[in-house]
Amino acid sequence: MVAVLLGVGLPACAPPSEGWSPPSELDVAALYAPHRRAHSAVRFFNPWDPRPHRARDLARWFVSKNPYGDAKRVPPVVPVVPNDGAHLREPAEGPRFTWVGHSTFAIHEGREVVLTDPHFGPRALVVPRETPPGIPMSALPSRAFAVVSHNHYDHLDAASVEGLPPEMQWFVPLGLGEFFRARGRRVVELDWWGSARGGAWKFTCLPSQHWSRRIGQGVNESLWCAWLIESAKASYFFAGDTGYFHGFGEYRRRFGPIDVAMLPIGAYEPRWLMAYQHLNPAEAYRAFRDLGARYLLAMHWGTFDLTDEPIDLPPRELMRVVTAARAEQERIRIFAVGETWELPLQSKTSD
Repeated sequence: MVAVLLGVGLPACAPPSEGWSPPSELDVAALYAPHRRAHSAVRFFNPWDPRPHRARDLARWFVSKNPYGDAKRVPPVVPVVPNDGAHLREPAEGPRFTWVGHSTFAIHEGREVVLTDPHFGPRALVVPRETPPGIPMSALPSRAFAVVSHNHYDHLDAASVEGLPPEMQWFVPLGLGEFFRARGRRVVELDWWGSARGGAWKFTCLPSQHWSRRIGQGVNESLWCAWLIESAKASYFFAGDTGYFHGFGEYRRRFGPIDVAMLPIGAYEPRWLMAYQHLNPAEAYRAFRDLGARYLLAMHWGTFDLTDEPIDLPPRELMRVVTAARAEQERIRIFAVGETWELPLQSKTSD
């Protein structure tokens, strides 16, 4: 698996140094600071905490022993429920969420649907899919919308882009527009803090703590982001991929409490390598609290085996954290693949 990651450029390219821990106090102004270089192959960076590429850390990971080796020999248990997706073509009374798997949700309001990081393919480049997509790609209505957080293969799948309806409108961060235009797709390219409308939705591109790389695109040649997706009924935060950073609190301050936070909880071990770029379950819960969200929808687990921990461990660890915090467990939603859940509409609350 590590050799695959070395070739693909999955989450191992802007690693932290030994002993790194998330910053607790940083100038909020850095979230709004310039984050691109005009004359550099490494075009984009996180201005609050830039990290260099360190290939020696990948070599260290390659030769290290996986402490989860025995646990990973046990077949993972990832629940799957049948769902033909037919409901996506019918009006939804309240906002509905269907987990397709990994970081892909179908958000359904009225007659409109938004997909997050659509991935329906059998692999992330060469990493095989462990669980099938929760709904068939053919179930998506032609006038759906989609947001993409960054160009890693487990989040941007060329076959899914080409297989989804060509009428779909895509919203992507800077540097990814040409990827979609070359495939004849309708695309809106945004920088951090930029917004655009599509149908009944407002899409706002937000900073995240991550990086980018893909065959044909070098390290950080395209931007990465999170998304705030707003409708007349509710607001939804889609984190994409990110480490823990001070942006979550700023999003609550600027946009008010969020109704639903879709947060990654998997692909987090070993922490010395992954902490900068991937939340672990405890950090995902902390981000949920920072956002003041009503509900946390867990994602980025159970689909692709990317890092040391078993793919079905993250939700168990998340619930351990929530139980230890004596928090309201009904606010933490861990879906089966293919599961559909309707958001209870009410006045926004804060923690």
